[in-house]
Amino acid sequence: MTIEWLNNPTRALDEGFKNAGLERQGQLTKPPGSLGRLEDIAVRLCAMQGQEKPALDQISINIFAGDHGVAASGVSAFPQEVTVQMVANFSAGGAAISVLAKSLGADLQVVDVGTVSDPGEMPGVISRRAGNGTANLHTEDAMTDEQLAIAMNAGRESVMRAQEMGADLYIGGDMGIGNTTPAAAIACALLEADPVALAGPGTGLDSEGVSHKAKVLGEALARYDDLSSAPLEVLRCLGGFEIAALAGAYLSCAQQGIPAVVDGYITTAAALVAIKLEPSVEDWLFFSHRSAEPGHKAMLDALQVAPLLDLGMRLGEGSGAASAVPTLRLACDLHNGMATFADAGVAEG
Repeated sequence: MTIEWLNNPTRALDEGFKNAGLERQGQLTKPPGSLGRLEDIAVRLCAMQGQEKPALDQISINIFAGDHGVAASGVSAFPQEVTVQMVANFSAGGAAISVLAKSLGADLQVVDVGTVSDPGEMPGVISRRAGNGTANLHTEDAMTDEQLAIAMNAGRESVMRAQEMGADLYIGGDMGIGNTTPAAAIACALLEADPVALAGPGTGLDSEGVSHKAKVLGEALARYDDLSSAPLEVLRCLGGFEIAALAGAYLSCAQQGIPAVVDGYITTAAALVAIKLEPSVEDWLFFSHRSAEPGHKAMLDALQVAPLLDLGMRLGEGSGAASAVPTLRLACDLHNGMATFADAGVAEG
C-alpha cells in the first residue's frame, strides 16, 4: 500500500468568491466588523465553497479508533480495553459524539484503525486495521511504513466517502487510550519543545503520573536525532494509527476542497503534521476549541490560530468540533439571510 497521493496538490481557495463575500458583508445592515469572527468565518466559507452564500447542511463526522503500545509504560489512568468498549458505545449511539451527531443531523462513522483487540463487525464501524495497537514508542518506532500507509489511507478513504455523500463539512475525531502521549511526542518533536512543558494529565493522571509521562516522552525523543524537519517520520515513529488517519484526512480535505473542523489535542497534533507536510492545508481548517492540555496550547500558538470555543472540554471523539458547528452555521445564516442596506432602505453610515 502506498501514499503517493500525499504529493497531490491542494485546492486553492476561490479568491473571487472571497472578495464577493467581503463585498456582501460590507453591504449588510450592521456596522462593519460588528459580528466579529462570524464575518470572517462566512467569508472563508465563501472562498472554500466557491459561492457567495455558503451552506453547511451536510456534516460528515468520522471517529478513528486505535490503541497505543506506550500504554505499557504506565502513561494512562485507564486500561486499553476501554478503547474497544467505546467503539461499541459509538456503535450503540451512547457516546457524547453520538448524541451531538444526532442533534446536528450529521452522518457518523467510526473507523477502527487498530484497537488492541478486534471488536468484530458492528453497525456503523468500518474496519481498516493497521495492527493490534501501535508498538511502544517509548522503546521502538510506533509503526512500520506499511502500517503508516494503511492508517493514512483510512483517513483519505473517509474523506472520499464524505465527498460522495455531498458533505459540506468534515469532522475528524479520535478514540484511543493513552493517545495524549503520542500527541505530546509529536508536538515536542515538531516544535522542538521540552516534554516537561507539554506533558499533561490526559484522562486523569496526578502530578506524579504527569512527571512519569514527561520522563517517558524524554526517553522516547532521545532515541532520535532532530526530527523537526521530517514530519512523516515523526508521525511514523511517535504517532498513533488514529493520528495518522486524521493527518491523512486533513491532507485529503485540502486536496478535495472540503472544509474541515479540527477537534482538540489529538486532532491538532494530526493537523500539525499535515500542515508541516503541506502548509496550504491550514487554509481548509477551522480549529474548534482550546483543550486544557498544555500541549494543545503550544500547538495552537505555534500555528498562530485562535480556536472558536473555549469551554474547558477535553473529551476528544470530535466532541469539540461538533460543538462548534452551530457557530459555523450561524455565521452562514447571518451572511446569507441579513438584509443589505439597499434591501432594507437603511442609510449607510
